[in-house]
Amino acid sequence: MVGGYPVITLCGSTRFKDAFEQANKRLTLEGNIVISVGLYGHSGDAEVWEGMDEDTLTATKVMLDDMHKRKIDLADEIFVINVGGYIGSSTRSEIAYAQSQGKPVRYLEPPAQT
Repeated sequence: MVGGYPVITLCGSTRFKDAFEQANKRLTLEGNIVISVGLYGHSGDAEVWEGMDEDTLTATKVMLDDMHKRKIDLADEIFVINVGGYIGSSTRSEIAYAQSQGKPVRYLEPPAQT
């Protein structure tokens, strides 16, 4: 908590930009500090990747994945944007990391039982 406000980091596929924005608004109005993604690489920020060579692209993706884990470090919990139940490999990694750090995990939609 910061100043009495719980801190929540949003996790999920950036293809769900609208769901990220809706969750951010709702959680903020509920009295939370919300940390989100810095860009939507799968829905609307394609210019970020244009002209990047493979090495730079790979290094950038590694940096962004690591940076998101640092955002999880700052949070009291994570909120997973899993529209239609979809959870990709990066998000699975973020969930596992949050759990390994003792962070509660909440979901937009109930997760599929595996």
